[in-house]
Amino acid sequence: QVRLLESGGGLVQTGDSLRLSCKASAGPFAHHAMAWFREPAGRGRELVAAISRNGEITYYIDSVKGRFTISRDTFNDQLYLQMDSLKPEDTAIYFCAATVERFPDKVVTEQARYQQWGQGTQVTVSS
Repeated sequence: QVRLLESGGGLVQTGDSLRLSCKASAGPFAHHAMAWFREPAGRGRELVAAISRNGEITYYIDSVKGRFTISRDTFNDQLYLQMDSLKPEDTAIYFCAATVERFPDKVVTEQARYQQWGQGTQVTVSS
């Protein structure tokens, strides 16, 4: 099964940008639909953005639409999350996740569908 390793988190100020990366290994990255989730301190994990196997279909929660962009580089087995205009409420641990998906143009939004998870990377946005 694919293994996932996130990087790119850090401490930034309101309005700044960050780019998170997720390197997949030990499995067929191209067979997986992917997503980014986040978990604020003391709260549950929530979906942030998801992308289909072929990279053509994306999904975002309302609070990040127009500010975040999810993308994937299947050749290099990488998933990305470009985060612009960051706000304090974006502060959380961010996780990438993968699920085997039969259809190349399907986005998976159900957390329970995701089988593989990275260890997470902390994003802190100061006001």
